[in-house]
Amino acid sequence: MSVKLGVPSKGRLMEKTFEWFGERGITLSRTGSDREYAGAVAGVDGIELVLLSAGEIPRELAAGRIHLGVTGTDLVREKLGQWDQQVQELAELGFGHADLIIAVPNCWVDVDTLDDLDAAAAAFRAAHGFRLRIATKYHRLVREFLRDNGVADYQLVDSQGATEGTVKNETAEAVADITSTGDTLRANHLKILSDGLMLKSQATLFRSRKAPLNTAERAALQALCATLRVD
Repeated sequence: MSVKLGVPSKGRLMEKTFEWFGERGITLSRTGSDREYAGAVAGVDGIELVLLSAGEIPRELAAGRIHLGVTGTDLVREKLGQWDQQVQELAELGFGHADLIIAVPNCWVDVDTLDDLDAAAAAFRAAHGFRLRIATKYHRLVREFLRDNGVADYQLVDSQGATEGTVKNETAEAVADITSTGDTLRANHLKILSDGLMLKSQATLFRSRKAPLNTAERAALQALCATLRVD
């Protein structure tokens, strides 16, 4: 048996994760072709690399099928209820930065805050007979944030594609999405509410609180954490 480390299987997140570990004396590498999700770990014994999509990693951690995983803060908090009882943050990795925000059309000149959004949502329902639609992939986080800030009379509509385009396409009136530069929002004539920042996310190394460890695995995990200089 070995300690399973889940890492994003492709793209910039995978490359930056490999870099981060490499700078700390642990070499991660893919084995086989690009179509094979297999990998190797050098620099510490007893660690197995598991290549997964970033979105799968929170669930695998919560299920105890992997011991460690690198994924975004936003994905862990969206996909796992009471996330801190299921996983532990070991280290922020310093890349994959993105802000989860709420944005509305630029032409809504009187809507700058969440209070304004609440008033606009009530007026919208009175005028149109249905709730103001907010497009998002982050239903749990958005619902909790709006509840805590007293915004009512809205409905969340699921967006798995280009969320920022839903307002232009008239399938939503506002959006809640991640942004790193804001360029896509500006290109779609959207503005972030002045108090509309829900979460600052980045790639983070998490440990599962659910994955069982035998004596050898516990020793391997301690050796890895010592090499990486994380608690």
